[in-house]
Amino acid sequence: MSADRVPGETSSVDGDLPDVRAAQANRAAFAILYRRYLDPVYGYCFYLLGDHHDAEDATERTFLAALGAIERFRDEGATFRSWLFRIAHNQLANALRTRDRQRTDPLDGAQELTAASDDPARLVSLADDARRLRAALASLSEDRRQVVVLRFVDGLTAREIGVVLGRSDGAVRVLQHRALRELAVLLER
Repeated sequence: MSADRVPGETSSVDGDLPDVRAAQANRAAFAILYRRYLDPVYGYCFYLLGDHHDAEDATERTFLAALGAIERFRDEGATFRSWLFRIAHNQLANALRTRDRQRTDPLDGAQELTAASDDPARLVSLADDARRLRAALASLSEDRRQVVVLRFVDGLTAREIGVVLGRSDGAVRVLQHRALRELAVLLER
């Protein structure tokens, strides 16, 4: 496995181009791409905005912008997935810039701990671990938090994250390394 891949990650390069071409020829075909990326884009928005309604709004704006610009997508090194997440990144930047209320914890409600057969002590331990992880992620700088979310939640490659954030592959890898190091220190406390 490549060092640039998350276990279980699938490459969007091979599967997306025929669907992108179809959507460029017939906008109704965009529905296939919408269904494929709705959950990952919503997850990205939710992790960074921390509010379901705000995340839904940002997701909607992302797909409307992508649909409106699908004809301009070109296969020139960037994958459709990274192009779409770049649009989402821009929508998130706008939402965060104009937000006038205090930001909520980005992972609240992200993990349901409702397993009837689990040991209650284990559930308490899992809840504590989730709380500590939320707090550690919240304390990361915005660019480091975005790299962690895009990489380990959405499964984007360093190259795709670079397209989303407007940085080089190397800069993304450095950000990822520093974020993981910082998370390790924060979680050791």
